[in-house]
Amino acid sequence: MKKSLSLFFMIAVILFSDDAFAQKRAVKKKQASERPKLIVGLVIDQMRWDYLYRYKDQYSDEGFKRLLNEGYSCENTLITHLPTYTAVGHTGIYTGSFPSIHGIVGNNWFDKKTGKNIYCTDDSTVNAVGSNSAAGKMSPRNMLAGTITDELRLASNFKSRVIGISLKDRGAILPAGHSANAAYWYDESIGGWISSTYYMKALPNWVNDFNLRQRPDSFFTQPWNTLLPMDQYTMSSKDHVSYEGAIPGEKSDTFPHRLDLIKDEKYKALRFTPFGNAYTLNFAKASLVNEKLGKNGATDFLAVSLSSPDYIGHVFGPNSVEAQDNYIRLDRDLADFLNFLDAQLGKDNYLFFLSADHGVAHAPGFLNENNIPAGSISAKSLVKELNDSLENRFGVKKMILKMENSQLYIDENISGVSSNSSSVKEYIVGFLLKKEYMLHAFELSKTQVVNLPYEIKRRLENSILPRRSGDIQVIMTSNFFDGEKTGTTHGIWNPYDAHIPLLWYGWKINPGKLYREVHMADIAPTLAALLNIQMPSGCLGNIIEEVLK
Repeated sequence: MKKSLSLFFMIAVILFSDDAFAQKRAVKKKQASERPKLIVGLVIDQMRWDYLYRYKDQYSDEGFKRLLNEGYSCENTLITHLPTYTAVGHTGIYTGSFPSIHGIVGNNWFDKKTGKNIYCTDDSTVNAVGSNSAAGKMSPRNMLAGTITDELRLASNFKSRVIGISLKDRGAILPAGHSANAAYWYDESIGGWISSTYYMKALPNWVNDFNLRQRPDSFFTQPWNTLLPMDQYTMSSKDHVSYEGAIPGEKSDTFPHRLDLIKDEKYKALRFTPFGNAYTLNFAKASLVNEKLGKNGATDFLAVSLSSPDYIGHVFGPNSVEAQDNYIRLDRDLADFLNFLDAQLGKDNYLFFLSADHGVAHAPGFLNENNIPAGSISAKSLVKELNDSLENRFGVKKMILKMENSQLYIDENISGVSSNSSSVKEYIVGFLLKKEYMLHAFELSKTQVVNLPYEIKRRLENSILPRRSGDIQVIMTSNFFDGEKTGTTHGIWNPYDAHIPLLWYGWKINPGKLYREVHMADIAPTLAALLNIQMPSGCLGNIIEEVLK
């Protein structure tokens, strides 16, 4: 009898285990086939990776700390293209590719045929929607490759809705892709959100209502004071230093910033304050609600870029009280936005990732104060000096047309230049290498044979598109760059410009950290793998497998 009972229980356990295993497998299969209701990509313009930890003690539990503690952080994410500028970074994130393929070789580039500068999203065939200004003559047509947002639209047979939002036109247009339902950017001439006829004939009623209801004026009723007592800003330099600039409409570089006294330039000044972040995220919320994003039966995508950290960083530098206060406030805005997503969609129903388009160098004045070599040079002055020298040597005026993206464009149509091209270029390189701040200078067409570290050479090779790139490449010594006497900038290969945050959170994301090197170009293919859709058309990045586990 005991043997019969034992046998019965053994069979029952086996059957129960098989049934439980089958159910578990079925659940996993069901989960694997699901997609999130919404993807939110948040790009913070000019966010260095170290800002995640530099101000961590003053962050709330629900903002950056929430993403670090409950999400997956790729701690060693690098940009592998040049220049490290806004347009190139946003395009790199969403295409998973490089300038040599997607065509966005800078925020601007020089067109030798027309003799004109080309802005990355310029499009003379379209007009503004929402204003009458030239700020609306924009589209993604200069981008030569598709985006992950394009692929999502294709994979859903265009049922997925995609919207891009940023104060900067390029921060909204390039991430949203070619087939987006809408892209909206800020027009300071009216103090409101606009689009272009590439996307629509008229603004939706809800955008018009937002522009009427949530005016930027509300942020200018009082000064910008520090959120915390000034003595708590111990990670910053003193408030007044000679190498800081000023917000448009202001003359002082110190707190309190009297925004309430700015009149003519207040809509422009919004960009240079933390309130530009709040204004952008408020519009993103309105977009989500009014377009019913995440509630359309297909996975939707909201691509948001916060531009104000870049404007603030350029004017005041990363070691300023303004930069620290911006990130403390942004942390609170981020917490509010995440809580909003929870309430609208449910914590496990949206996939959220946060990254940056580039970092930033310390202000040269700050580094010099601390005995660290640094400086800024004027590209315009360098071009004039070089042209004068070329005229003396070859008898030809204005041979250098432009310096853009750390590249010199030579006018080879000038009589005598094309027939003597190698001598001219050799002379230019020699002239540049005599500058103390110049690390390397060489013909761009000879990048493969130049004696450079592999990592720098790879970045350059990833970035050359002959019809848009220049002729001579310059690489300056660390902490030297083309810039102004005050503030700072970015654009080169160094870690302060190229090491960015990458945080994943929400749907299917388990907590953890990854310290192996990954790249900006890996974001798009990782999204594609999570969604079981095709990679973008020009994608060269790799899937970050650890994010999927």
